[in-house]
Amino acid sequence: MERINFHTHTRLCKHADGIPADYCREAVEQGVMVLGFSDHTPYPVARWSSVRMDIEQLPQYVEWIRQAQDEFPQLKIIMGMECEYDPEHMNFFMDELVGKWGCKYLIGAAHHYLSKGEWVGLYGRSMDDKLLWDYTDYLIEGISSGKFLFWAHPDVFGVCYKGWTSEADACSKAICEAAASAGIPLEINGYGLRKPMIEDSGEMRHLYPLRKFWDVAGEVGVKVVVCSDAHSPKDVWNNTDKCVEWAERVGLQVVNEELARHFDCT
Repeated sequence: MERINFHTHTRLCKHADGIPADYCREAVEQGVMVLGFSDHTPYPVARWSSVRMDIEQLPQYVEWIRQAQDEFPQLKIIMGMECEYDPEHMNFFMDELVGKWGCKYLIGAAHHYLSKGEWVGLYGRSMDDKLLWDYTDYLIEGISSGKFLFWAHPDVFGVCYKGWTSEADACSKAICEAAASAGIPLEINGYGLRKPMIEDSGEMRHLYPLRKFWDVAGEVGVKVVVCSDAHSPKDVWNNTDKCVEWAERVGLQVVNEELARHFDCT
């Protein structure tokens, strides 16, 4: 399997290191053939500004990537963005990020989700079954929108939902069935494998990926993308081979190369 990573950040998001050239240099060293940059999208309004670039920095992001494309001709470099599914700003994503600035793809993600019309964050709080279903409904709507190349870390609810219940099983199945129906791959995320493990119900586990979520995914049958979600240049491929192992364990098809062909990369 060729080393293809679509999920890479830069220091512009305020919680990562390095500029695109730094990641490209490491990508060449680590045998990566295709590198997609997908930093957290800026917003035209002040929303979550502490963990994403400011709108005024968007030209810098584009310039850095174009410079890297010139500097590293041996590496296929693609410009994208990682976006919360935000119905209010989908026109901005499509008209500005894709239309004006030339992003080739968007990744869907949920670091926040809509519950009763209000945005709820996943970090620093707990999640009950009702909120888990709100998260699930939000993911299903985003996945079904057809605007995203794939959906990042769908099991990130493990950050704030403890235990594994029949509700968690049902929500996981609903998310996976939506992805299978829409033909949208789900991501097994390497960044989660690099984070400290937590104790849950007397056992140690990753915040995400969640093994039981991917057990359900294996039963449903979904397409899978494996990505490093690099926030530091040294991690441009780190843990991604382990993500492949997670997919193989439950018999899921990894489609990184299939997606790369969409960009004429292979």
